Amino acid sequence: MKGVLRLGRVAGIKIEVHWTFTLILVWVVFLDIQAGGNAKSSLLNVAFILVLFFCVVLHELGHALTAKKFNIQTQKITLLPIGGVALLDKMPEDPKQELLVALAGPAVNIVIALFLSVVIPLKSYFELQPDEIEPLLSIISFQNFLFYIFIANIMLVVFNLIPAFPMDGGRVLRALLAFKLPRVRATNIAAKVGQVFAVIFFMLGLLYNPFLVLIALFIFIGAYAENRMVQQISILKGHRVEEAMLTNITLIKPENSIQEVVDILLAGSEKDFVVVADEKIVGILNHKDIIKHAVDRSLLVKNIMQRSFKTIEATLEITELFNIINRGRKNFFPVTSNQKLVGAIDRSNIGEFVLIQTNLVSKRS
Repeated sequence: MKGVLRLGRVAGIKIEVHWTFTLILVWVVFLDIQAGGNAKSSLLNVAFILVLFFCVVLHELGHALTAKKFNIQTQKITLLPIGGVALLDKMPEDPKQELLVALAGPAVNIVIALFLSVVIPLKSYFELQPDEIEPLLSIISFQNFLFYIFIANIMLVVFNLIPAFPMDGGRVLRALLAFKLPRVRATNIAAKVGQVFAVIFFMLGLLYNPFLVLIALFIFIGAYAENRMVQQISILKGHRVEEAMLTNITLIKPENSIQEVVDILLAGSEKDFVVVADEKIVGILNHKDIIKHAVDRSLLVKNIMQRSFKTIEATLEITELFNIINRGRKNFFPVTSNQKLVGAIDRSNIGEFVLIQTNLVSKRS
């Protein structure tokens, strides 16, 4: 993802902050100044947001490390203004495992809240009279800083457990439904419930808080996308790469010029190419690299081809290929059988195969 600041790794998982995260810091400072705050109060508000999002990272690590116990890796955790997103290779299909992964995040916030309840004098806060609470808690101060973090973690638990798929609560709902229903049906129901909540959040956001509008869009689009993906994976189960791969492909040689490649590109529908020398795959030539270097048509393919590539076995299940695509940024793969090139496959022809299979399934039913 472009525009990110990499903070490091935890248990092999990259931790990143997207540039838009700075918007929430600017927004918090702006609101504080508008309310008559000063440099000290602004710094406290920024510190609160930073500590809160540290709790969010721990929340996402809860998901990631629990998923790791089920042999599901997490590529990275990205902080956005609306929260954190852990990029898991996939969600467990076993409802028990998905339930544990979904609950692991909120469980981390519960542990943080329990720890803070021991550190801070909660009893003294609860014994305050109504007229004493307002001045003490109206703004963040050194005195109530940890109490704010305590309340924020409780709110994270409550908010994340709202059954708005694909949030944690929505995944809990899908997992519980999947104990009795097929996964596709359970996902469809959870997605529809999530989209209903998205509409509610959108309306509340227009009336009260614009951040709820962003969350609403995230939930609505996320629910639709994951519901569609689960349906596609269900359709593709049992099908192998050899059924969907491109077989009539143009092979490029390292000595070909960009001019020759551009001629092939314009004459047909192929966008990406396998580079072969002495009947061996030596590289991949992607469409973006062809366009990037099209100004210098005398360049040779060997000078711009990608030498780092992954080949796919023809007998591999297409659902496994989905996982490979999700783990990396590559969308085009040479396909081999007995170590010999037999074709290629990319997102486009997988999509076409899905459409064909969907049509066949609908006609049978």
